[in-house]
Amino acid sequence: MNAIIIQQVGGPEVLQLRPQPKPTPAAHEVLIRVHAAGVNRPDVLMRQGKYAGSGDVTGLVPGLEIAGTIETTGTEVTRWHPGDAVCALLPAGGYAEYAVVDARHCLPVPTGLSMTEAAALPETVFTVWHNVFQRGNLQPGETLLVHGGSSGIGTTAIQLARALGSPVAITAGDEAKCSACRELGADWAINYKTEDFEEVLNAEGVDVVLDMIGGDYIAKNLRLLKDDGRLVFINAMQGAKGEFNALEVMRRRLSITGSTLRPRSADFKAALAAEVEKHVWPLIAAGKFRPVIYKAFPLAEAAAAHELMESSAHIGKIVLEMGGEKA
Repeated sequence: MNAIIIQQVGGPEVLQLRPQPKPTPAAHEVLIRVHAAGVNRPDVLMRQGKYAGSGDVTGLVPGLEIAGTIETTGTEVTRWHPGDAVCALLPAGGYAEYAVVDARHCLPVPTGLSMTEAAALPETVFTVWHNVFQRGNLQPGETLLVHGGSSGIGTTAIQLARALGSPVAITAGDEAKCSACRELGADWAINYKTEDFEEVLNAEGVDVVLDMIGGDYIAKNLRLLKDDGRLVFINAMQGAKGEFNALEVMRRRLSITGSTLRPRSADFKAALAAEVEKHVWPLIAAGKFRPVIYKAFPLAEAAAAHELMESSAHIGKIVLEMGGEKA
């Protein structure tokens, strides 16, 4: 089979298409013939050697989410059968024509979605569900602020929060991105290059913040939170350190939390998959949520996909499509 490997730590050009042995599933795994794979910010960080816990990435096949058809199943697998259409979360290995996955981390491709759309679901939806609705405990009627609203995470968070009854505010870097977020249901879309989100939202306040920026946003986020508000970190693209008033955190009973998904246990991911299937898959079936695909690239053009990801010019998800005959 063909796969994209990281030849060495570096820029997008280190992603190279190479023949690789087809993997064999263990007893609890399935072998998936991959049709499409999502491209995510952690893939870029892995390639750069900056993703915590990734270790030596030389020779690694990146890719945290895929969609395809079951080729074979391990001896302990009972739910899935050859030919089933699934999407799946995996710790690495998605940029390939075949991948092995813990069977519990697979979900059925939702009716009405293409494989390309389904490949854009697992990493993003699992991340949003866990951080916004589990760690952030967003409740109907509470206001959510999402930084990076036009990203794959952002477009997912907007739709899910709105579908479940919460007003949403977002920040994004230009008017086209802000407009796209409004069309998805954002009540406030703030261009951070021309407006201060704290000033815009100060009178309203927010209950939950999903932050992937960090840096000087940290103190602003905390000042914007209502009493008992929750700040949830999933990245810190502008810096992991920030100053804030701990007395205000105590006085207003604020919560600061965050998470990364890849290092979590297989059992945790299996439980999260079950929660996502229970709560999010019905929203897809009802037409209340659909992944936003910005551009799909052939597998061989993974470097170009990473260049686009790093440019932050996209709105929604970037996906790799396998195409051709699998071997």
